[in-house]
Amino acid sequence: MMKTPFFLLAVSLFLAVSCSQEKEHTAPAINPKDSVSLMTSFGVNTLISDSGVMKYRIVTEKWEVNEVRNPSRWMFERGLFLEQFDERFHVQAYIQCDTAYYYDKNKVWELRGRVRIRTLDGVRFSSEELFWDQNRHELYSNKFSRVVSPDRELQGAYFRSDERMTHYFISNTKGSFLKGNVFNSESDTIVNAPDTTKQKLRLPVTPAARKNI
Repeated sequence: MMKTPFFLLAVSLFLAVSCSQEKEHTAPAINPKDSVSLMTSFGVNTLISDSGVMKYRIVTEKWEVNEVRNPSRWMFERGLFLEQFDERFHVQAYIQCDTAYYYDKNKVWELRGRVRIRTLDGVRFSSEELFWDQNRHELYSNKFSRVVSPDRELQGAYFRSDERMTHYFISNTKGSFLKGNVFNSESDTIVNAPDTTKQKLRLPVTPAARKNI
């Protein structure tokens, strides 16, 4: 049975925690077309447990929920940090970026500015942009991206991957591999991690949500 991806599980738990919070009594909107956020929270630092064990931490300086904008979205414009740790609180995986948007209706995450990811398998990803389409179960970036795994290092102009980063595609790649085999070309490369999940990936269509940021 395939293990649930770290970030899929953590964000799902994040959604569950946020939905369980008590609602404050607020005055009605001054105007139905008012663009003020429904909720604004500062200094969020939340621990999430799994089977009674603390395993996840979510940190953000400012979190806004805006249902007026089209499409509606959650906004983390002062950074977002999400990490997973073991029972001894050793960090196993993390996601961080300068700005993040979650389009709740489309189920699309958009991470921007110094995006850094480390997976449970030790794969490290860095770029200035990353989209996560939860409907397609895909990650992709239209900007220069760098992927470093225990046995290879690649970088290219376009990145596409499954949620676990075990099967990823990079265009205009250059990089290096073990045993002194150096790869440097202007071709497209598909990388499969050994003995891991095999999934068919479709070329993602950039969500319309990006036009309204």
